[in-house]
Amino acid sequence: MRGTGNDDDAVDVSVVIPVHNCRSYLDRCLTSALVQRVKKELVVVDDGSTDGSGELLDLYAAYHPGSVKVVHLDGGRGAGRPRNVGIEHATGRYVFFCDADDHLGPEALERMLAVADRNDSDIVLGKIVGHGRRAPVSMFQHSADRVGLGDSTVYNSLSCFKLFRRELLERHRIRFGEGMLVGEDILFTVHAYCHAGPISVVADYDCYHLVDRPDGSSIMQQAGSRDPLAWLAMIRGPIELMARHVEPGPLRDHLLRRHFRLDVFAQLGTVFLESDDIRRKDIAREVAALCERWYTPGVHERLNTIDRQRASALDDIDRLVRLARIESATMRRRLTGVRWEGDRLVVTGAARLDGITRDDGLAVVLRARHDPARELVVPAERKGGEFTVRVDVAALDPGVWDLRVAVEIEGVIRLGRLGAERDSGIARPRPRLVGGVVVLPYFTRDNSNLSIDMGGHVVAVPGTARLVRTRWAMGHRLLIDGEVTVVGTTPATSAIRRIVWRERRSGCERGDRVVALPGGGFAARPAVGRLTPGTWDAYLELDLGGPPALFRIEADATAVAAPRRWWGTALFRTVRPYATSGKGRLSAVVRRLTAESVVKRILR
Repeated sequence: MRGTGNDDDAVDVSVVIPVHNCRSYLDRCLTSALVQRVKKELVVVDDGSTDGSGELLDLYAAYHPGSVKVVHLDGGRGAGRPRNVGIEHATGRYVFFCDADDHLGPEALERMLAVADRNDSDIVLGKIVGHGRRAPVSMFQHSADRVGLGDSTVYNSLSCFKLFRRELLERHRIRFGEGMLVGEDILFTVHAYCHAGPISVVADYDCYHLVDRPDGSSIMQQAGSRDPLAWLAMIRGPIELMARHVEPGPLRDHLLRRHFRLDVFAQLGTVFLESDDIRRKDIAREVAALCERWYTPGVHERLNTIDRQRASALDDIDRLVRLARIESATMRRRLTGVRWEGDRLVVTGAARLDGITRDDGLAVVLRARHDPARELVVPAERKGGEFTVRVDVAALDPGVWDLRVAVEIEGVIRLGRLGAERDSGIARPRPRLVGGVVVLPYFTRDNSNLSIDMGGHVVAVPGTARLVRTRWAMGHRLLIDGEVTVVGTTPATSAIRRIVWRERRSGCERGDRVVALPGGGFAARPAVGRLTPGTWDAYLELDLGGPPALFRIEADATAVAAPRRWWGTALFRTVRPYATSGKGRLSAVVRRLTAESVVKRILR
């Protein structure tokens, strides 16, 4: 394992900040870096600013001489050169690149450095959030100590707003492209990924804040910064660099998929529609040249339907235009009904693409939230402008399933979540037990879309466990008789698992066997006298196809046995079952006293 920088004088992170006419954003950016609780230095490179940024930077350097280094350049084209100069002046174990109009979360570097040191990481991706700008999301679904390029989506993020081990950059002479208006960070990050060992992800904290400039002065907002022909010419360099380091095969195809989806075929979208006929032919010709060189069967099978269609239509400009219109058309969908029909969930609605008068098919797709590769496609019945699907919920595995409507046009499938737009008065259907699994249709909290929780993973399972009577038996056991209902019906006897006692203060749990009886009854003989001192709350645990479902056992005070006291091994023990005030639920207070304690209590 490489050194963790225990030297008191060592710098852990060098924050490299290129600056060009960003004075109004500098205070927030620099302050966000200075408050980071790591051993840090700020290497700020002024790239020929004329708005007073340079003078402000010199003030920061004067007030923070041990933390802020300022380098002044004459000015160039793009951020590549100032970032490279920043690397040359950096001394930290890690380098983090931050643009002057963006800023860091207060704990960003602390969290990222902790992950890096724990895993000996070469690169750490911290969650990026956008403010008026789109931020990448696919790689920030979950935090991860170590991920590989081939089994994750980290390569989708080719911006440089990451933590890089400086030794990695120096050993392989990884640098930004210079003299480039855009894409200099793609070249840099691709090169770093190709040589990186452990790669980590911090997804549970907003590390980097990507900020839009309302005045339109950023490089990405300048005319020509997203010229499709210039972009296609630029992206050749990163693709060729990656291919020099990665042998042909599944890994290379996985990485090429990113470039074709986000860099190459993206130029056949909205920007293609906005171009004239001559320019469209030029764009299609450049895309075709890249496909001829790098488009493999492995790439093809990894792409979505519209990009596959584009790859086969590069000599048909009219079809490329139609595909672009299909992709850019607003998808209108509306939920008009959701109800149970036996054990099938019936979903009705309407869906279409604006400006497109016909489609070739429609279905509802149920996709497992935490495993998108698992999905169930239910073809729709059509009548007039509405569709109907009948979902056999018994075919769904435990987990949360999100519903999408899929419209197919010319071999292209457009998907959209279903439920946010719905007729008034539509309520979620009642939960139901199907094959021993609790099925809970619901509307999501964030966007109010329709989903199905199979097993109670995110939705509370409605049910009632009720105490019928209790009494004491030999061995200081509390005999318990009760009954349970789930979603208004009687669960199978196999679903009733055990009684769980949970100590209120410590959270410590103890389970006792339950005998399930026909008709939803249950009986138990817990040895409550063996519980440690404390207040214990009683739950009935059921297996309903998901995580254990726990129901507090409701109790009327008249059904609860009287306290019991006894001597044992020089200890005076008391167990007081009781029904809590308010909702009336079964609990028990357990105490153990020595003979000396009992005498003292009597003499008080």
